[in-house]
Amino acid sequence: MTTPATGPVLVLLDHAADGVLRLPALELLTAARSLGTVQGVWVAGADGPAPDARALELLGTHGVETVHRLDVGDADVRLTPVVAQGLTALLERTGASVLLLTSSFENKEVAARVGVATGAGVVVDASALEVAGDRLVAAKTVFAGTWNTRCAVRTPLAVIALKAGSVQAEPAAEPTTVTVVSQTVAVDSGARRVTVAEHTERAASTRPDLGAAQVVVVGGRGTNGDFAPLEELADLLGGAVGATRVATDEGWIGHDAQIGQTGVTVAPQLYIGAGVSGAVHHRGGMQSAGTIVAINNDPEAPIFEIADFGIVGDLFAVLPQATAELRRLKG
Repeated sequence: MTTPATGPVLVLLDHAADGVLRLPALELLTAARSLGTVQGVWVAGADGPAPDARALELLGTHGVETVHRLDVGDADVRLTPVVAQGLTALLERTGASVLLLTSSFENKEVAARVGVATGAGVVVDASALEVAGDRLVAAKTVFAGTWNTRCAVRTPLAVIALKAGSVQAEPAAEPTTVTVVSQTVAVDSGARRVTVAEHTERAASTRPDLGAAQVVVVGGRGTNGDFAPLEELADLLGGAVGATRVATDEGWIGHDAQIGQTGVTVAPQLYIGAGVSGAVHHRGGMQSAGTIVAINNDPEAPIFEIADFGIVGDLFAVLPQATAELRRLKG
């Protein structure tokens, strides 16, 4: 494949607080290998964890040659201006021509800030990447998923935020030996204007992150606030639990579970919507799913227009039966 990359491809390596790499980071590395030499960026702050031997081995199996450990001193790496300034400096030092990030709330803001600082071409919520001639082209859906577009980056630097689940993570044909390089960046006062007054850690959960989950079970108005059948099915399938805006606005579940234009964008292998009508703003955040299953007692619900499988029925009758049968099949 012809590549437009005249410099290395930098990949922001999202990881948990304990230093464990998140699956979307491996998806980005898979996409990056088709574009050029892959280098990772590890942001953890002065007191955060450095990539350990296990993480470095995993990165090596995915073709990473260098990991830049970004040190911004005492600046708070939870602030997007801080991360953006660090990445901007690193892009200049490495001469990278592509920066890839997972398309999360925070990373989309980081991408925008880097674009303003560098004059880069920025595409967020991309669902695919390809090289067309001498240009990097990103595919994405717009207008609540009613249009499929292809965006060609015409600037020397491309900043692409790719939706989780858009690429199947695969190891490189030949593993590499990873070199860790410490990069110290002085963050100016402008990036420090905002401070975090209070931070509450989310309760630990064995479920995967909503944006990265391969199976997502989603509840809407039809749940009437009872998410127990959805949670039971999600736990059996090793999936995450999401919700529509109505369900979060009613206070039935936290706003971090909202899927849609103003929530999380997901692209799981399997999406199961229970009591979800399929309003356009919700569809814009989930219709890139591999297989869509809809359960609704209204046969005219818009969700059935895009569903691969539709069940007209009461979710409180359908979900327990499905869960029981799956449990039986799993033995």
